[in-house]
Amino acid sequence: MSAGLRKRLVIGNWKMHGDRVQNQALIDGLRAGAGIVQEYCDIAVCAPFPYLAQLQSLLADSAITWGAQDVSPHLQGAYTGDVSAAMLADFACQWVLVGHSERRALYAESDETVAKKAQMALEFNLTPVICVGETLAQQKAGETSAVIAQQLKPILAFEPALLQRVVIAYEPVWAIGTGHSASPEQAQAVHKFIRNTLSQKQAEQLRILYGGSVKPENAANLFAMPDIDGALVGGASLVAKDFLYIAAA
Repeated sequence: MSAGLRKRLVIGNWKMHGDRVQNQALIDGLRAGAGIVQEYCDIAVCAPFPYLAQLQSLLADSAITWGAQDVSPHLQGAYTGDVSAAMLADFACQWVLVGHSERRALYAESDETVAKKAQMALEFNLTPVICVGETLAQQKAGETSAVIAQQLKPILAFEPALLQRVVIAYEPVWAIGTGHSASPEQAQAVHKFIRNTLSQKQAEQLRILYGGSVKPENAANLFAMPDIDGALVGGASLVAKDFLYIAAA
């Protein structure tokens, strides 16, 4: 599937931000402008667990979809604090982030754990957005491709029918929340590597997003690259006009 046939996807990751009042204002702003871009760009937001019911209420009759920022690798049981894929499905979530660099770094999530979470999401018809990316030290050492290949390895073991249902997000760790984005050419080179890797499993048509200090100022140049299908947006997703501008880019 060519870049022209892969519909763009822009997902907002609210991280640990928001309250009911702020969320209402943000969603109102998104709904007011989403109609302009929804024909050629899918728009989604991933919120903290306590606000999924609010999103379901506010977005159920809109073109904007919603999801969570993490999911348990377990079906159910004595896992205090975990939230299962079945619970997310109960709130009509469509997406779930897995393997975000903050989860990998702060909670020592392994590549295998990330794959288990993605597989659990798929079992409940959630689309896992699987995050991969290298640290600054790894990038400087020329290890980007090796690191990402290792992160993708457990995912590539999925049955083809499952693999074709995921989304990949390339997020260089050195660009997340730092204000320093990869150049469009840098990002494109890694996206192309990911797509070539996926082609070994006939999954090269997957949407691959870029995440890492995506802003209204750099979105258009990033999206002009042939293998960049959209963005996983952090801070800018908390401001409706900025997020919509990125989607419109």
